[in-house]
Amino acid sequence: MASLKVPSNVPLPEDDAEQLHKAFSGWGTNEKLIISILAHRNSAQRSLIRSVYAATYNEDLLKALDKELSSDFERAVMLWTLDPAERDAYLAKESTKMFTKNNWVLVEIACTRSAVELFKVKQAYQARYKKSLEEDVAQHTSGDLRKLLLPLVSTFRYEGDDVNMMLARSEAKLLHEKVSEKAFNDDDFIRILTTRSKAQLGATLNHYNNEHGNSINKNLKEGSDDDYLKLLRAAITCLTYPEKHFEKVLRLAINKMGTDEWGLTRVVTTRTEVDMERIKEEYQRRNSVPLDRAVAKDTSGDYEDMLVALLGHGDV
Repeated sequence: MASLKVPSNVPLPEDDAEQLHKAFSGWGTNEKLIISILAHRNSAQRSLIRSVYAATYNEDLLKALDKELSSDFERAVMLWTLDPAERDAYLAKESTKMFTKNNWVLVEIACTRSAVELFKVKQAYQARYKKSLEEDVAQHTSGDLRKLLLPLVSTFRYEGDDVNMMLARSEAKLLHEKVSEKAFNDDDFIRILTTRSKAQLGATLNHYNNEHGNSINKNLKEGSDDDYLKLLRAAITCLTYPEKHFEKVLRLAINKMGTDEWGLTRVVTTRTEVDMERIKEEYQRRNSVPLDRAVAKDTSGDYEDMLVALLGHGDV
């Protein structure tokens, strides 16, 4: 029986691992070579490269990268090289620490990943940190923020497209009543947002919009603009229109007086293999400039090259 031949245009993980090892050898690091390999490999290929590298050189590729690279470029390469669930677990852990606390990241992970993806994140979190994501979120939040975030990270939503229109109508009415009463932390309000499927929630919020002439987020903006309400609006956008949320994160990251490199790096590395084309369209529509051009203008050096390569990842 003839052996199966690997197509010649598919890079072998053994070759990639060898080239990466060469990039770390000798005087200085060959950053361009690192970018040319890792930025052009998908998640499964990167995972294979890590396995082969560890078996061949008896060293974790991530540790090798950590030794050789620095600053924003290092963070971009490291986050990109991680398995998606490991990456989200790492970002979630960072988000519960005192000096890098970021509830927005927890909302992104809880609301824009599928039920199975979120479950895998929580498995990776437990494997790496020997505790659950839920207990860390509970420990590092309080009040209304905890009331919202804890069920968001704990849920396992139904993923199907089935929608109950009678339920959508009744829950749209309930949500409108709570918004009118400014009861934004109401138990039922939070229950609907944190347990309903994305399809059901979409139907409910469409009914809300049609019935009351405004989106729920527009009505929520009329409340006091505290951290809880901002997070509540972000959760709703992430659940129903994720590219709009990520466009806003990118716009704020790039248009600040100084670039928010952490926000920029996070969105590019986590969304490139998911919905980056839709985010790029949303960014162009909102800002009248292509995202890759905006990123290139606002960054420099190897960091710029890595991000721009990732933004073109779907084109290679």
